[in-house]
Amino acid sequence: MAAAVWTDRGRRAVAVVSTVTRSRSSHTALKSQYDALVIGGGHNGLVAAAYLQKGGLKTAVLERRHVLGGAAVTEEIFPGFLFSRCSYLLSLLRPHICADLELKKHGLKVYLRDPHAFTPLLEEGVSGAPPRSLTLGSDLAMNQMEIGKFSQKDAKAFPDFVAHLEKLAGAIHPLLDASPVDIPGVTTGSLRKRLASAKTLMPIVKCGLKLGRNIPDFYEILTAPIMKILNRWFESEPLRATLATDAVIGAMTSPSNPGSGYVLLHHVMGELEKEKGAWGYVEGGMGGVSQAIASSARSYGVDIFTEKDVAQVLVGSDGAAKGVVLKDGTEIHSKVVLSNATPHVTFKNLTPQAALSPEFIKAVDQIDYTSPVTKINVAVDKLPNFLASPTPDDKPGPHHQCSIHLNCESVELLETAYKEAINGRPSARPMLEMTIPSVLDPTLAPPGCHTVSLFTQFTPYHIEGREWTDQDREAYADTVFDWVEQYAPGFKKSVVGRDILAPPDLERIFGLTGGNIFHGSMSLDQLYLARPLPSLSDYRSPIKGLYLCGSGSHPGGGVMGSPGWNAALAVKADLKRR
Repeated sequence: MAAAVWTDRGRRAVAVVSTVTRSRSSHTALKSQYDALVIGGGHNGLVAAAYLQKGGLKTAVLERRHVLGGAAVTEEIFPGFLFSRCSYLLSLLRPHICADLELKKHGLKVYLRDPHAFTPLLEEGVSGAPPRSLTLGSDLAMNQMEIGKFSQKDAKAFPDFVAHLEKLAGAIHPLLDASPVDIPGVTTGSLRKRLASAKTLMPIVKCGLKLGRNIPDFYEILTAPIMKILNRWFESEPLRATLATDAVIGAMTSPSNPGSGYVLLHHVMGELEKEKGAWGYVEGGMGGVSQAIASSARSYGVDIFTEKDVAQVLVGSDGAAKGVVLKDGTEIHSKVVLSNATPHVTFKNLTPQAALSPEFIKAVDQIDYTSPVTKINVAVDKLPNFLASPTPDDKPGPHHQCSIHLNCESVELLETAYKEAINGRPSARPMLEMTIPSVLDPTLAPPGCHTVSLFTQFTPYHIEGREWTDQDREAYADTVFDWVEQYAPGFKKSVVGRDILAPPDLERIFGLTGGNIFHGSMSLDQLYLARPLPSLSDYRSPIKGLYLCGSGSHPGGGVMGSPGWNAALAVKADLKRR
């Protein structure tokens, strides 16, 4: 366990970061030749490596950091406190990947959350009663009782709304587990080639058949502002705002912007422990997912190395990838190279620019990585106690296991916060999603203490055109803590350490270009056939033998494993044709 240098209580600690998931490299030495090399030990890279090795290709993973997992890592930022330092909840890990790689056998354990969402209000209680709040979970009758505190009409409409969303989300599943339609293959070439490529149409056909008469509704939720849809269904502000947060989470957009409806759908289409739309905490933090995948990959024979920073992809005189060179000068050769980095990092930093056309480089430059997120990890010595739902003796209530939405009781608050960030200023009243995973997972903090995750929006990458300073980080965190204090008095006194990650920090530490947690905005111009570019939607790059396998490719960020799985299929298909 690393020591930490502490500043004043409640201020940001300057710590030597250590981790319980520090990943040992494979016992075998790094070879000079492999069939496949994967750049980056994030969850998608590890999934790709596991499937490639299962398919008979000797594969190695090269991770630049000391810890595996990319954004899905567990780190001990303060002694005794373990944090999911970047990503913090699990839902969209594809069930077939979990089964194929036997992740439970390799140590994956998940704590399901129920209820799911808690939105306390800042208001004066009536006749000595606490302020109102809205709690939503899997119990539909309980949800209706909660919503009925604000609108009986909404309570009656809510079951139909949930069923409507589930139908739309369920129709997407065939698209998640397959590459996008091969448009060039279907439209050009010989009849035999076209017929072979026609099978790529099947997932979208299945999607259409599942939707049936709901195709217009699906089109609307893809293209419309989420408020157009929510206003049609509901009238109560706390309910609309709570649902709207899932339409903007992680995205630099507002509930009134076109396309925000898809972000909501993206967050309800997951599955966990066979429960649709469920989200949970991984035991030991999100690094537990990465470690389980890595353990599975190693069991098949994958060589996994940390602290191996790739400097460049090697491109031969024939224009094909032939391996990589590390920053220490070591060359490693391979038949194919897969990059789990963002498209920007892959093609601007790791690929020789002379090997790419100016037109392609210009297109890569235009990919949108705008991020609104500042993540704050907090160590506390006392459980937050909310005015809207107080609990005695520091005992957790059901609402403590939820995503706790603060400053989310009205859509107007979300709109104002967004507009401030668009104008280059961190939000004065930011949208806050608080989670306290240690309520369900006691391995994360010392007895009586807790780890708190604050996923906050909206903050710009640059503050009015300049870079963030430490003073800016501290001032923004102070603003966030002041707002938490209003909902849960005593919170600020309980803080013993905080780790503040503005968009540039998320980029620097985790390789997330622009700080974008999805490896690129989940906007309509960057989805499916256009993710990350129309010319890159099939995981293949202009460099023969170089592939994308990260969240910057279809189906995008959050859908754990699918990009890696689909990329592995593309590699195996290409090698079979050689």
